[in-house]
Amino acid sequence: MRLPRTVTVAAGACALTAAAVLSAGSAVSVPAAKAPAPQARVVIRPGVLHAGHPNGAPPTTAYCEANYQIGCYEPDQIQQAYHLPALYLRGVNGRDSTIVIVDSFGSPTIRNDLTVFDQTFHYPAPPSLNTIQPAGQVPPYDPNNTDMVGWAGETTLDVEYAHTIAPGANILLVETPVSETEGVTGFPQIVTAENYVINHGLGDVISQSFSATEQTFPDKATLESLRGAYENAYVHHVTVLAASGDSGAADVGLDQSTYYTFPTTSWPDSDPLVTGVGGTQLHLNASGQHTAPDNAWNDTYSRATQEYILGDAGPNPLAGGGGKSIFFGRPWYQDAVSYAVGNSRGVPDVSMSAACNGAVDTYQSFGGQTPGWYPVCGTSEATPLFSGIVALADQVAHHRLGLINPYLYELSTAHAPGIVDITQGSNTVSFNRNNHLYTVEGFSAASGYDLASGVGTINAAAFVPELAYLGRH
Repeated sequence: MRLPRTVTVAAGACALTAAAVLSAGSAVSVPAAKAPAPQARVVIRPGVLHAGHPNGAPPTTAYCEANYQIGCYEPDQIQQAYHLPALYLRGVNGRDSTIVIVDSFGSPTIRNDLTVFDQTFHYPAPPSLNTIQPAGQVPPYDPNNTDMVGWAGETTLDVEYAHTIAPGANILLVETPVSETEGVTGFPQIVTAENYVINHGLGDVISQSFSATEQTFPDKATLESLRGAYENAYVHHVTVLAASGDSGAADVGLDQSTYYTFPTTSWPDSDPLVTGVGGTQLHLNASGQHTAPDNAWNDTYSRATQEYILGDAGPNPLAGGGGKSIFFGRPWYQDAVSYAVGNSRGVPDVSMSAACNGAVDTYQSFGGQTPGWYPVCGTSEATPLFSGIVALADQVAHHRLGLINPYLYELSTAHAPGIVDITQGSNTVSFNRNNHLYTVEGFSAASGYDLASGVGTINAAAFVPELAYLGRH
């Protein structure tokens, strides 16, 4: 499991002048300028989880069930689960779109690892896989630096599963030079890097598999100083996605290990200009057909999953994040779901596969761990999966779709075939602290929008043309 990362958040984010994009009821707009915020330490962490269980070949569902007592899936099963082959047959594969993946440090072996992944499953290589470091040179990879090793795993998952969904899309990996040992800030470099990509027209959808608990920001001014890239993306019609986290209704504090005992949520997924991607659990057979409906991801109370991922019987929070923002008011596109979000911005907006009991196979060969195939999970999986979906829709629409949240809620309200409602599961979690069992009551999946799964998940064969249609009109 990837441990959280502590970084210093400093001011200096870019700001743009633009018209207000949300209604007065949301109390969110795109301002002309921002005053620098004071420095403050927050926890920024990726949403990928895996245990040290390398395999010489991609483990099948049957193998994982027999040896680890959890399910795991190969990419063909994921494609089938979301009904993607029907789109591929029509030539919809993400062609001419570019997925931007933002990760600290990156991976020194990503090109080789994606090649092994593609050759194993007989996938074509992406038209291009490029790497840039616009926020400064990344330090040399150190296999003894657990932070770098962890981010390399994140990078591998992001690239391999964005490519799984949109095999015809270009991939631009944007690496940032975060180094905790030097106390270098994290979010400002991400803002710098993303603004570079946006200003130079290098990508169509940005995938971010990291988040920070809202309560770790000292005030909204600190957070506002870091929103420049999302405001910029809105103006340039670039879609921005962010993972909703892996701790369910709870989240991690500044000490990197203590969970809050009340419901929390995280940013940037809570930003109204960002699409928050939550987690579901798939139930698939060997060919990728559903054996049961998807449910909101929650492995908190699964002893076998806890032992496989975390090494103990638990319970430990292990579920998709979701809840109400403490900083952002309800955006206009959520007015129809005020029954769930109240006057706050609610997350997630949509959900994709993230369960650890239903992990996906990745190939990793970077230093610091044994090369091989690893089943991994988390909303770091869900987010690149959905970035591929957006790339497919961009291709069908023949242009960038930009902020897609209004379309998601419009499709949900209309009960469009592409939206698959999630009605089972919750993100309630429990954990032990000082010999006391704490339970943080979260939110249950229900008909329509909910704070465990958002509008639900998707059937890509219907959803992609539906989303593209709304984006053209």
